[in-house]
Amino acid sequence: MPRMFRVIAFWTGIFTAMFYAGGMMQLSLLFLAQTVFFLGIGYLNLSERLYMYIFGAYLTVFMVGFTYYVTFLLEPGFAH
Repeated sequence: MPRMFRVIAFWTGIFTAMFYAGGMMQLSLLFLAQTVFFLGIGYLNLSERLYMYIFGAYLTVFMVGFTYYVTFLLEPGFAH
């Protein structure tokens, strides 16, 4: 399980580089924070159950944040 968190850190790092190359600084910083989080958790060698709880909590926080953004902050319409 710790290896899978390092794999997730690798892919969020790839997204960080791509967002940075595309000029999306806020998004690249968000993904950089996720990369550091997953990499740090990946080297703690916790129990399988705790890794699953951490991932479940991460998904819960993501869904709450995404739902809030889509419901209250996203302005409908076409991108300019």
